[in-house]
Amino acid sequence: MADTKPFFEFEADFVAALRCIPMGVRMKLDTCGVKLKLAHWHQFTQAERQQLVDLPCSNVHTIETYRQQLQQLVIRYTGSPAGELPIDATPPWHIGDRTPQTVLDQAAKLRTTLTTAQWRSLSPYQRFALIKLSRPGHENRNFEPALKEFGLIP
Repeated sequence: MADTKPFFEFEADFVAALRCIPMGVRMKLDTCGVKLKLAHWHQFTQAERQQLVDLPCSNVHTIETYRQQLQQLVIRYTGSPAGELPIDATPPWHIGDRTPQTVLDQAAKLRTTLTTAQWRSLSPYQRFALIKLSRPGHENRNFEPALKEFGLIP
């Protein structure tokens, strides 16, 4: 995740207090295979949340370290570890030549299209955000601001 900045502009309304789990941490959770609930996040101190924002999670060593530190925090507050997620060896945000259907569908709801070239031009972190923001059952209110922030629509 070397190409990530801590927060996207579309997250500005909640990142100051870190009241929600930011995209960068959500990507780290998928990377290390931990299903962190918002209830867990709310139990952490501001400093602990910031530590999870700042800790690297990009290679075998840092991914395992991140997972262990995160699970230690959850255990400290709840008495048991967070659930685990399967880790995708080739997550869709690393595939630049195939835009996920959920992203295409969400874009179509906004009467726009995304080309393969546009998808390819995005960083994996930006692709991750669009994938998460386009999931069925998700509020999706930040999908359009994300498209604007990423220069995909005016």
